[in-house]
Amino acid sequence: MKKRFYLTYPPELIKEPLIYQVGKLYKVVTNIRQSSISNKLGLVALELEGEPAEIDKAAQFLCDKGIKIEPIELDVIE
Repeated sequence: MKKRFYLTYPPELIKEPLIYQVGKLYKVVTNIRQSSISNKLGLVALELEGEPAEIDKAAQFLCDKGIKIEPIELDVIE
């Protein structure tokens, strides 16, 4: 399963290797799809691939660290 999220980092967490930690602590593959980082704000579009329970744990880890995390809803038109 794959899920995509928007992550918003506050200034004090921008230099923390949290995405790396997620990949080490949980059985998920991390894929940065897009990012914009400055000294005041970090925005990342992150894809997590793995079992649903592991993805949920990884997302909760980021929330607990102080990252604002929002699911990216993909609309598919065929």
